[in-house]
Amino acid sequence: MRALHFHHRHAAGAALAAAATAIAGPALAQSSVTLSGIVDLAARTVHNEGLGSMQSLVSGSNATSRLVIRGTEDLGGGLSAGFHLEHGIAADAGTAVQATQFWDRRSTLSLAAKAWGELRAGRDFVPSYTGWSRFDPFSYVGVAGSNNLMAASQRGPIRSAFGTTANTTVRSSNAVQWLLPAGLAGLEGGVMLAAGEGGAAGSGQYKLAGARIGWAGGAWVLSAAHTATEPALPDDERFQDTALGASYALGFGRLSLAVRRFELPDARQLNLLVGLVVPVGAHELKFSFNRADFSGRVGTAGIGGNEARQWGLGYVHNLSRRSALYATASVIDNRGGASFSVPGGPAGLAGGQRSTGAEAGIRHTF
Repeated sequence: MRALHFHHRHAAGAALAAAATAIAGPALAQSSVTLSGIVDLAARTVHNEGLGSMQSLVSGSNATSRLVIRGTEDLGGGLSAGFHLEHGIAADAGTAVQATQFWDRRSTLSLAAKAWGELRAGRDFVPSYTGWSRFDPFSYVGVAGSNNLMAASQRGPIRSAFGTTANTTVRSSNAVQWLLPAGLAGLEGGVMLAAGEGGAAGSGQYKLAGARIGWAGGAWVLSAAHTATEPALPDDERFQDTALGASYALGFGRLSLAVRRFELPDARQLNLLVGLVVPVGAHELKFSFNRADFSGRVGTAGIGGNEARQWGLGYVHNLSRRSALYATASVIDNRGGASFSVPGGPAGLAGGQRSTGAEAGIRHTF
């Protein structure tokens, strides 16, 4: 991603810094601010069985459209301070993705050291999402993203815990986390905690604890993560979110396999992901299979037998390091009471019905 850098080293400033150094002795720390982002737009068509089709122009089908401002300051001795502000953009309409959160994607301040890692505070991805999304060939977006089978519209643990409002399957606000330092022979990971701050159901402010551990070496990438949230449910029930995944670099591409389990004491959802990415010069072929299975009950109603399967096929042509054309197609087959659908189609899909989607677009990074 190409970025614009603004350094605090203008000519006059450099002269003053040199003078100050000569008088005071120690060198002043170097700092910088970076502006970057992505603009992604696609034409999409979705057909929902029994309801017809709908066409639309959508934002963020290959990568989420966003504006990013980052800053770092070298404090010397291997210590640095930094911030990261990330705003989701609905580029098709020129509006914010979240009306009530300008920096909805990330808003963090951190202190890092080469020896002990990074201490980061603010709004960021939860460990389970990080441990899952890295194995999704479609990056959790678009008509074939694995997020399509994690919608809170379904009767299951996610909706029972959070309703259809803000949840912690992707991000947590008001969190503090510690991340392992680089250079540990491929080992990575971290721990996240959020106090909740007395947030009510649907507020997005929940008490949370999570951890992630991973390893990358040779052809392998391995990851395990767990996040527990207390979303103000009766009897202090916890929403459990566990993700396990692995990928292996074959001679012609990278194969990935991951499972993610959402759980309350009486209701469970198990998601399976199989993915394959095959690069061929400036081209990239993508395939994924996702399945969501439900078990247990919600109230007195059983949800066992509710199941959905999604097949996704995609193509990316990289025009340059910053621009790409892409096309993606997907099919979701629901069984039982499941009614998952490709985003952007007619509302009201009945349980057990099929949803199909296709899109073509362009992505530009800056």
